[in-house]
Amino acid sequence: MSADLEPPVSDGTPGGDADDAAAGPSEPARSADASTGPDEADRVAGDVDDSTTDDTANPDDTANPITYSREQPTGRWTGSTGLALAFGAAGLLSTSPALVLASVLGVAFAAYARASDPPEPALSVERTFADDAPAPGDEVDVSVRVRNVGDRVLPDLRIVDGVPDELAATDGLARLGTSLRPGEAAAFEYAVTVRRGTHEFDSMQVVARGFAGAAERVLSVETDDELVCDSGADGLVDLSLRSLTTPHAGRVSTDIGGDGVEFHATREYRTGDPLSRVDWNRFARAGELTTVEFREERSATVVVAVDTRNAAYLRSEPTARHAVDRSVEAADAVAGALADGGDTVGLYALGPRECWLAPGAGAAHRLRLAEALTADPAFSHAPPKEAALSDADAEQFLQRLPADSQVLLVSPLADDSIVRHARLLHARGHAVTVVSPDPTATDTPGGRLAAVERDRRVVTLRRAGLRVVDWAREDALAAAVARTARGWSR
Repeated sequence: MSADLEPPVSDGTPGGDADDAAAGPSEPARSADASTGPDEADRVAGDVDDSTTDDTANPDDTANPITYSREQPTGRWTGSTGLALAFGAAGLLSTSPALVLASVLGVAFAAYARASDPPEPALSVERTFADDAPAPGDEVDVSVRVRNVGDRVLPDLRIVDGVPDELAATDGLARLGTSLRPGEAAAFEYAVTVRRGTHEFDSMQVVARGFAGAAERVLSVETDDELVCDSGADGLVDLSLRSLTTPHAGRVSTDIGGDGVEFHATREYRTGDPLSRVDWNRFARAGELTTVEFREERSATVVVAVDTRNAAYLRSEPTARHAVDRSVEAADAVAGALADGGDTVGLYALGPRECWLAPGAGAAHRLRLAEALTADPAFSHAPPKEAALSDADAEQFLQRLPADSQVLLVSPLADDSIVRHARLLHARGHAVTVVSPDPTATDTPGGRLAAVERDRRVVTLRRAGLRVVDWAREDALAAAVARTARGWSR
C-alpha cells in the first residue's frame, strides 16, 4: 500500500512531571535507576478535575498490596549541616551569640531531618467507571478514591494513576497531591477516550514524604481494575451465505424439496403425507391429489477469518479507526447473526498472533466468539511486532477447516498476499465471501494510487468467483452488505 496510508498512532497522552501538579511543600527527587515506580510516576493523563476528602472511615477498606517500595533522599536539606557549622565558626570568631545560636538551631534541624524516616503508606484504592461497557470512541469518566488505612499521618502524598497506554485522556489529570490523616480519603476524577479491547490499569505510583521532607518513599500500589470495550458493532448484520450447507436445519435455502417456507415443487401424493401439505386447490380443480414441497433450509458451517497481519493495520488519517478495528466490528456483527440464525460458526485470526475457535453453535459458543473478538491478544488494537503470515500458516488454516465449511474473510485487502490466500481457499473448495473495510484516502496522489491498487484486488477476487463486500468508511456495514448482496445469486 502507499506510504500515504498512515500507520497506527499512539493514543497515549505525553507524560509530564508528576510533581508539577502535586500539592506539597517541595519537589521529590526521582530515582534514575529504578525500573518501576518513580519513572512510571512521570506518566500523566490530563488536568486535575476534582479532589475531595472524606473523613468517614470504612471498616471494609483494606490496604492494596505494594509491589515496589524504595526510600531515597530528596536533597531538601543538602548543605544545611555545613552551613550551620559555618555560622558557628563565624560566631565564635566574631564572638556573636546570634550566629552561634543560629548554628545550634541549624544543626538541630539538620539532625531532625536526618533522623526522620518517610512514612510507608497503607492505602486503599477504589477506582470506578461511569460506563462499564463503553463503545469505541466513547468518553468514560474515571473516579479514584484513595484512603489512608494506616495509623500514620501522610503530610505530603503524591499520586499518579496507572492509566493504560492505549487510552487517550481527554479531560482531567490522573494524579493528585494531598495530605491524609489516618482514616481520611481523597478523590479525583478524569476522563479517557476508550479503544476496543480489554484495558488493564497499571499499578498506582505514589510518592510519600514526612514532615521534614528530607527523604521520600516511592512505591507502586497494585490495582486490578480493567475497562472492557467491545467491537462497537451497531447490531447484527445478516449476510447471505452460499449454498454449501450441512444436513442440519438452518436458514440457508437449498434446492432440496422438503419442509420449509419457500415453495419448491409439487409431486404425486404419497400415503402418509401430511394433510396440510396437500394441494387442495388442485384437487378441487382437477381431482388430482398432489403434495406441495418447500425449499429446505439447512445450516451452514462458517469460519470467520479476520486479517490481523501488520499490513492490515491501516487508516486513512491519524485520527481515524484503523482497518483491523473495523474488521473486528464486522466479524462480531456477522458472526452474531450467523450464530443466532442456527449456523455453526468458527473464528480464526489470520496473522502471527494465533486465535482459533473451532466451529460451534449455541449460546455459550456465541459468548465465546464475542469474548475472543473483544479480549484475545490476536485481535489487539495495537499491531503485532512479529513477522507476517507465512504460507505454512495459511496451509495450517486450510487443514483446520471442515470440508463443508464456508469462509468469511474480513480484510482491508492491503496487499496481494491476502488475495492469494483467499483464492487458495476458493480453489480448495471453500465458498469464500470477503468483507473489506476500505482504509484508503484519495486526497493525495499516494492515497489515490493505493485506492486504485485495492480496487484492482477487489475486481480480481470477484472475477475469480468470490463475493466481495466493499465497505466504505462513510457507510454503515449493514448498508454496504445490503447494496452488494442485491447482485448476488446462489
